[in-house]
Amino acid sequence: MSKKYAAIAACTVALFALAGCSGAADGTPGQPEPSALSYTVATSVTPEDSPTLKRAQSRGQLIIGVKEDQPGFGYLDVVTGARSGFDVEIARWTAATLGFGEDKIAYKAVPSVAREQALANGDVDVYVGSYSITDKRKLAVDFAGPYFKTGQGILVQKENEKIKGEEDLKQGVTVCSITGGTPIQNIRANYPGVKTTEFDTYSQCVESLKAGQVDAVSSDQAQLLGFASQDPDKLKVVGETFTTELYGIGLPKDDTSLRKAINTMLTAGTSTWAQIYDSTLGSTGKAGEQPPVNNY
Repeated sequence: MSKKYAAIAACTVALFALAGCSGAADGTPGQPEPSALSYTVATSVTPEDSPTLKRAQSRGQLIIGVKEDQPGFGYLDVVTGARSGFDVEIARWTAATLGFGEDKIAYKAVPSVAREQALANGDVDVYVGSYSITDKRKLAVDFAGPYFKTGQGILVQKENEKIKGEEDLKQGVTVCSITGGTPIQNIRANYPGVKTTEFDTYSQCVESLKAGQVDAVSSDQAQLLGFASQDPDKLKVVGETFTTELYGIGLPKDDTSLRKAINTMLTAGTSTWAQIYDSTLGSTGKAGEQPPVNNY
């Protein structure tokens, strides 16, 4: 298993313009997607004992659960149909390693609260979308990785001078985050005086912040930097991170073969990871370092 996938993991990245196509979740062709990165699609990938990979090969398509409203991570331009972001590139790299080119990927938007169920039901084959690894979630799904490390942060309106960090999360402050995510669970557990508001997506939280309906949005800082860079005249990230979040690629429970294959890709592909980071999150100005893979 390891030798076979070690060879597969030699997928390389070429820095040239590529016009690919992604499939829609129903299998229909998507819009052309320009990307700065290209991945060599592995050939002769055998499913071995991975039921997930067998289903995908029989279907002729890999269904990847994603986010669509997170600038820098997983973002869908509804006008052009183009997808962009760090998670999107990790998803493309993973698909290529498993033998699926751009025309064989079906992206499916799944809200955070429904991720475990989507994997359990077979609605998606893998999930790549700022999915923090936790012991509780590992009871329901498996994780390859981690492939990214960040921490919870705070986003406020540009003119806000009252909230400068997590020490200012107290009575009278309303914080927005997404349903089913670790950030809102952390706020409720550790900042009992804070009022919380939740939505299915962070873009809804950001719009609520701009409208003055909440005082802050709390999520992983790397995601918040994406929103702030998109609207720097109205938004800013304050303070330091106050948790540690490790993102993993969500997989159906007990598909050990698939988890090992993707972990091999991540372990062998440090240069590819660095190129993905530089072409996406590198624009935030924060240095990135690939975390070590946990082969549990």
